[in-house]
Amino acid sequence: MGSFSLMHWLVVGIIAILLLGGGRFSHMMGDVAKGIKNFKKGMAEDDQPAQPTRIEGKAAPEPGYTPEAERAREEQR
Repeated sequence: MGSFSLMHWLVVGIIAILLLGGGRFSHMMGDVAKGIKNFKKGMAEDDQPAQPTRIEGKAAPEPGYTPEAERAREEQR
């Protein structure tokens, strides 16, 4: 009980073909095959290592130095 025999699956398959039509069923299976092929192709392309990118940045200012602070120091002198 609970498991289907080969005869049950054949009946289900024949009913599916009758309801969907032979051409429609073959198109559906062709689309599934194309999907699997595209999936395998996509997985093969992902195996290539990614090119590292370099980010250019500005040098950090010296700690404690700001133009406003420099002007304030010169005014105090």
